[in-house]
Amino acid sequence: MNILGIGGILHDASAALLSGGKLVSAIEERKLTHTEHPGDLPTAAWRQCLLIAGISPENVDVVSIARPWLTGTEERIHLELTERFPNARVMVVDHQLAHAASTYYASPFEEATVLTLDRLGDFRCGSRWWGSGNTLTVDQELYYPDSLGDLYGRVARLIGFRYNADEHKVQWLSASGKPRFVAYFNELMHARQGDWPALRRDLLNTESANGAFRPRFFKDLGLDANSLSDDDKADLARSLQDALAQTVIRMAPEGRPLCLAGGVAYNTLLIEAAERSGRFPGVFAQPAAGNGGSSLGAAYHAWHSMNPSAPRIPFDSMFLGPEYSSEEIKQVLENCKLRFRYLLTTENLIQATIEELRDFRIVAWMQGRMEFGPRALGNRSILASPLNPYSSENLNTYIKHRESFRKFAASVPEEDAAKYFEVGGNARFLATVGRVKPEHRETFSHAILGDDIVRIHAVKEGDNPLFHRLLKAQGAATGLPVLYNTSFNLFQDPLVCTPRDAVRSFYSSGIDSLFAGPFLLTK
Repeated sequence: MNILGIGGILHDASAALLSGGKLVSAIEERKLTHTEHPGDLPTAAWRQCLLIAGISPENVDVVSIARPWLTGTEERIHLELTERFPNARVMVVDHQLAHAASTYYASPFEEATVLTLDRLGDFRCGSRWWGSGNTLTVDQELYYPDSLGDLYGRVARLIGFRYNADEHKVQWLSASGKPRFVAYFNELMHARQGDWPALRRDLLNTESANGAFRPRFFKDLGLDANSLSDDDKADLARSLQDALAQTVIRMAPEGRPLCLAGGVAYNTLLIEAAERSGRFPGVFAQPAAGNGGSSLGAAYHAWHSMNPSAPRIPFDSMFLGPEYSSEEIKQVLENCKLRFRYLLTTENLIQATIEELRDFRIVAWMQGRMEFGPRALGNRSILASPLNPYSSENLNTYIKHRESFRKFAASVPEEDAAKYFEVGGNARFLATVGRVKPEHRETFSHAILGDDIVRIHAVKEGDNPLFHRLLKAQGAATGLPVLYNTSFNLFQDPLVCTPRDAVRSFYSSGIDSLFAGPFLLTK
């Protein structure tokens, strides 16, 4: 059976394909087209998914599509799907259910509490589910405007970031702040008694586009809305972050594993707080937690609703996008009239990369299949040596052009991680953070956020053999099997996908070297 999942039609549209009981491919539309057209089907994404699987639209048995989409487009969407996939049954999946399915069915748990939390979707902004075996049962729902995602966006806008775009910056800024307003944010989130959030709407300026706060909010906190200091902004971020973590953790009962999805689950400090809380025997955060991941959930839901007793489809990789042959990469390089070096063997590739890193050069690394989701896991990455004293300045200032408080991840072989860090299981997909051990604070000082927090990517050899081998070679060469890793993208673009994307980003930045497949380009 071939099941095509479609999700995120209003934002972060994507497609995912289950074929023959396997998760074969998953791709976001914007990574292929570099544009978004809300309300349109992710045509490029589903075509690439089918191409990877080697099947035609006529071979698709089920198209499962996650809500919401633009009002008044239901007829158009249905007609378009039936025209493109003439032999397929069309299923429509509720937005929160798609989020829940994306995390529960991908988790290792046979029973779990499932929390889905986002800004807004199908009028709801959250829900709690009981997962058991191959079934999901909704227990409680959260309705807009009692939205934790919306509140996070309001604070993002208050401290100078873009609403519904830069919320991720708030969590990183929070690491340098103090929780002096945390009690107030807890009160703001709980206008009614109980563990379920209910926002104090008298403090929210609901008439304002993009959201803001009423004068009472600033008066209560003793702040001037028009002249917030850097310390005020950091303290607001920290207070919100701590209150969010406390609230979300209370929403799930103790003693059961916890699964999370929805845009709020992208918050890695929240995931770490859940992991460290001691309330749950296990925590799983969907690595593609946002709207893009709803295509996975739509496909998973269709599989289990049509095959109630079928086994789970393993979720063992985020490398679900396209890859490019040596000949395809070479053609792009030659068409661009670029000089390059061809590395004959994998050993040559690894050795050349280590030499570049040893010379404190910043390396772009494009290998194998593109990652699904927003995080680079070693196939579309920019890499630097932690031994480079200028790595932080070079990566943030001259390449990524972003704020100094936004740190990069430390990729380390899973079996070596405990030597340097304290880290939870979600580090496999960069969905949590870890703590650097005291004896290694100086080594990783450029990556520490605050409170010894470091973004950790624990690399399993089976997940990414080539990147794992590179890390091991780095350890053999320097004594430290760790590389700083940030996503290979620029200018607020998505992760690079094609060889042409990689070349464009390489020559538009301060990156020193590009390894695209077996080819090395240097400046």
